[in-house]
Amino acid sequence: MSPIATLQHTVEPLPNGQGMVLILENGAIITPEDEAMLQALHSRSAEGVASHLEKLAKAGSGKFMESFYVGYGHKSIGDCGTITLFIEGISMLAAKAIQDSMLYSGQEASTRYIDFSNQPFLDPIGNDVSRSILARLRSFYVGASERVVAHLKEQFPKKDDEMQGTYDKAINARSFDILRGALPAGATTNIAWHTNLRQAADRIALLRHHPCHEIRDIAVAIETALRRKYPNSFGHKTYESTETYNREWMTGEYLFDPEKDAFPDMALAFDGIDRARLGEHRDLLLRRPAKTELPKLVGDSGTVRFEFLLDFGSFRDVQRHRAVVQRMPLLTAKFGFVPWYLESMPEEVRLEAKALLAEIESSLNRLSEDFPKETLQYYVPMGYAVPVSLTGDIAAFAYLIELRATPFVHPTLQKRALEMATILEGRFGDSGLRLHVDHGALGRFDTKRGNHDIVKK
Repeated sequence: MSPIATLQHTVEPLPNGQGMVLILENGAIITPEDEAMLQALHSRSAEGVASHLEKLAKAGSGKFMESFYVGYGHKSIGDCGTITLFIEGISMLAAKAIQDSMLYSGQEASTRYIDFSNQPFLDPIGNDVSRSILARLRSFYVGASERVVAHLKEQFPKKDDEMQGTYDKAINARSFDILRGALPAGATTNIAWHTNLRQAADRIALLRHHPCHEIRDIAVAIETALRRKYPNSFGHKTYESTETYNREWMTGEYLFDPEKDAFPDMALAFDGIDRARLGEHRDLLLRRPAKTELPKLVGDSGTVRFEFLLDFGSFRDVQRHRAVVQRMPLLTAKFGFVPWYLESMPEEVRLEAKALLAEIESSLNRLSEDFPKETLQYYVPMGYAVPVSLTGDIAAFAYLIELRATPFVHPTLQKRALEMATILEGRFGDSGLRLHVDHGALGRFDTKRGNHDIVKK
């Protein structure tokens, strides 16, 4: 038997019956808590790591972590031990909530590589109306697939120099990009979260007060699993004043829900750039080659904030950029369904989609009489627009824009990235800002996208 098969991972099932939290056991003799203890001792003694290893061998790290990390509140010790969690069978909403941190590291399953004909959709309401919404969305997704693929092949016929397998993958990826707009945000996914002991505790402290019941349950499951695996590092005392404060702002202010008429389609909503300071970096801005990040020191010139509408499906992609501050939007139908999805469908499918969306909006209105808007998110298709607010410095936006402006990115996000590029270059071009983007690439179909897969050799 392979040694990997003998490893005992820590598993905690989720109450939804669909998923679980798994803390990876990598078989290491020196555990994350041991690593944290060694580094902490190293910061207080010139004896060298060999002497600290002797102490670890004699006494272990348990009492040390319980006393100095948890008991005395030396939080930086928790930064020194890393762990990996696999969280499965959770909604798209829950995945975004866990990832809503500038310190998050990890991966999420792509909608391009999940078979949604059988993938569970979470149904927190569980009545006839909610079940009907989910059933109708799944039926449309499955029933439209072949027709959308055929339509795309007519639009983008295979070229003689293109490999058939790569072409087929690119066509399928584009089809998934179109049809994901019909998937409910309650569709389940899997994420991996690589973090440290301190960050895990800090995220749990907020997630346990999330407005969505599912996400509160996940926070409890994560904490339960971590307490079982690392009991000496997850026994933090809680304070009612802190819990009350976090509960109030998480339930009242966390989800971004501006008025429809007050939110722009695309705008530079705030310009806090010191032009003189930015001008000092003119040479760095002008001579930066393509595929090269700007030095972070450029960020000392200040920040800007963009506000715009974007479908929730593509928000999931832009949220992966940790260098900018983002608000977590409330997903509703009030900002409308992003036209690109409908425009990309063959006419017959488009008509079916429009009828379905009208039906779903009517059902959501009925459900809103008895259920809160946080719960209704689970039934809203991901093609509906959400309000996006991004705040960051020039270096952070240059990286985000250049990565998301290519033909390999979903077209709705690519469009927004190119719009931000136009605005920034227009406003700061005199200071030397140049962004390496191709404005003619919007919506371009490129079969190289068929190579953007991770396959077993």
